[in-house]
Amino acid sequence: MEILIKASQFILSLSLLIVLHELGHFIPAKLFKTKVEKFYLFFDYKFSIFKKKIGDTVYGIGWIPLGGYVKISGMIDESMDTEQMALPAQPWEFRSKPAWQRLIIMLGGVFVNFVLGIFIYIMLMYAYGENFLPNENVKDGVWVQDSLAMNLGLETGDKVLTIDGEKIKKFNELTLGFVNGNNFQIERKGEIIDKVIPEDFISQLVDRGKDAGVILLPRYPFAITSISEDSPNKNADLKSKDIVVAINGNAIKYFDEAQVELNKFKNQDISVTIKRENETKDVAVKVTNEGKLGVGFGLLPSKDLERLGYYDLANIEYTFAEAIPAGWNKSVKTLTDYIKQLKKIFNPSTGAYKGLGGFISIGSIFPSEWSAESFWNITAFLSIMLGFMNLLPIPALDGGHVVFTLWEMITGKKPGDKFLEYAQVTGFILLIALLLFANGNDIFRLFN
Repeated sequence: MEILIKASQFILSLSLLIVLHELGHFIPAKLFKTKVEKFYLFFDYKFSIFKKKIGDTVYGIGWIPLGGYVKISGMIDESMDTEQMALPAQPWEFRSKPAWQRLIIMLGGVFVNFVLGIFIYIMLMYAYGENFLPNENVKDGVWVQDSLAMNLGLETGDKVLTIDGEKIKKFNELTLGFVNGNNFQIERKGEIIDKVIPEDFISQLVDRGKDAGVILLPRYPFAITSISEDSPNKNADLKSKDIVVAINGNAIKYFDEAQVELNKFKNQDISVTIKRENETKDVAVKVTNEGKLGVGFGLLPSKDLERLGYYDLANIEYTFAEAIPAGWNKSVKTLTDYIKQLKKIFNPSTGAYKGLGGFISIGSIFPSEWSAESFWNITAFLSIMLGFMNLLPIPALDGGHVVFTLWEMITGKKPGDKFLEYAQVTGFILLIALLLFANGNDIFRLFN
């Protein structure tokens, strides 16, 4: 069921983005009286799931869910209709239109993707606002238990101040900051220390497999979630949701402090002070020879941490007027972060290429339960990503056509049809190779 929910959201999001992207080409083509022969969601090699001709255009749904397309008369595209191109140009064809009109038609899809992403972010800011833990409110530093964080030279209690000289606003942006960054600055016991992010940090992150993700957590209180049946304290007055605030009279605030204290009393009978709702009480317990109490430890939700006085969360609500610049800034940051990651993918020494993913990776980022906020957040990200990728100057992508059209506008010389055909084939081969590599990565990770 979980896979079905994720897949359904992925297909819905992808279909929406493809249709609107192609509509971005379709509308200006129609405005400039250019014939559009096909408008398809997904590819229809050999046959279609559905098709209907309205006017000059066949609207349909293909069976290969790798994208979609509009087939514009007189344009060398993925259809590779060389027979049509061999005939004399007709007034309704793409190749007969002025260069500036062809440029607008080609940029239409990218324009729609960027506008859609910005619009969604604006509406999300207006509807939900922002709720996050400010990095500056993590006053006692981070909790380091992940080996990758240790490899960065971090220790529990460190405060991460900046990455690449930029102050970190949200605590949950730290991992992405390390992915995109080159160096960072921390405060440790009052001392400011500069550190370098290893060039192969992304490679190390990807190699963790399913555990890849957040590498740093804020420091959490010792909240008991369960008591095991073989625990020496199964009959002690301990309950789920109790918070340990002292061990043998020594006050503690965080779980990492508790473990240090317990190690002092291995295989001894001691007392722990627990906080249970509004009550504080001492409970006699037995410490194992491993320095454990035999209880489960859990991470409390952010709201509970705020209620208990551990962290002050930021809860920002926006009017519609305020949501516009907030959504714009979110869009710019999303695009900037994506470009930084793309640069690292093209640098083999970073190992970032190992993290390149296909449909499985994209589908997996959707939540296993329906959440409108999460769905639209991911769709906005994918829309901006799709817009940028299509703008790359690669033949077979919109960006390739844009480059050739700009060259014509600047030099006054139009590239020949044969050249455009060869460029289209070359670009298509590159895209297929990239697609195979990305989805091959997915399959490799799946079996590992």
